[in-house]
Amino acid sequence: MRYGIGSGALWGLDTVILAIALALNPFATDAHASLVSAALHDAVCALILLIFMAMRGRLKDTWRAVHTRSGRAVMVAALLGGPIGMSGYLLAIDQIGASYTAIISTFYPALGTALAVAVLKERMRPRQVIALAVAIGAIIATSIIATSHTSTSASGSALWGVLGALAAVAGWGCEAVILAWGMRDDAVDNETALQIRETTSGLTYLVLVVPLGGALSSTGQALTSPGAMGLVALAAAAGTASYLFYYKAIDLLGAARAMALNISYSAWTVLFAFLLQSIVPAPIQIVPAPIKIPVQIVLCVVILIGTVLAATENWRELTFFKTQSR
Repeated sequence: MRYGIGSGALWGLDTVILAIALALNPFATDAHASLVSAALHDAVCALILLIFMAMRGRLKDTWRAVHTRSGRAVMVAALLGGPIGMSGYLLAIDQIGASYTAIISTFYPALGTALAVAVLKERMRPRQVIALAVAIGAIIATSIIATSHTSTSASGSALWGVLGALAAVAGWGCEAVILAWGMRDDAVDNETALQIRETTSGLTYLVLVVPLGGALSSTGQALTSPGAMGLVALAAAAGTASYLFYYKAIDLLGAARAMALNISYSAWTVLFAFLLQSIVPAPIQIVPAPIKIPVQIVLCVVILIGTVLAATENWRELTFFKTQSR
């Protein structure tokens, strides 16, 4: 359980740090900022893992894992979750705006859970599914509130935008299921799987996605900007730790329960945005009473509780229910 919650918290931190980096030059004035930051993020993650695995003397384990069927499955998962899923997400933001993209992409755990139950034969009780649905609903509401006072309109193609968002849902939902299948084999553990994932994603971004996207010049500018690049590297460090926890959670809990805990990053993002960017969650005015309700904070609590309940088969194991039953 703690690995899944930790993955969500660290991904929330990663998200906020990356947002701070994107507000700095050269990202702030670059049309390719999202693509370049995603590419550099995964490339730095791969470099961190290369050093981490080398220090532990495990590079040979990763090399052996690459040549197994499970290792190749992890590479496919890397392409689905990294370049395909993230590129679709960025395309959707460009075409239909961040608000609609966030709402559509939120459904990836629902797809992942359905695939985990159908393909991996994982079990989730009906009440766990309901808890996950409540958490997803709270995430959607948070996205709507967060963007309701900002300009998120886009003049692009609605069709391409929706297709991009659906690519993100399919990519991220399938990624966890394929990873869980791959890590059932003793040839691939959570650490070697993550190194294969980040190396595959980082290389694909730098060798294919960035050149095809016409972002080589932008990437060069970012690499020579110490402030922005330093923050990207810091975000990547948090992201690497998040992925280590996430893959450990998939290995221990299964894809469905790990995804349920991982999407708690939406709530953690609100917390870290307040701590690091001084962004105060917007209250909602209740009419006609002169009362402002901190709805975003309430929704964050709902997200955290919903994800924990969705990941717990026996709710009586939780401290709250133990206390209530006494």
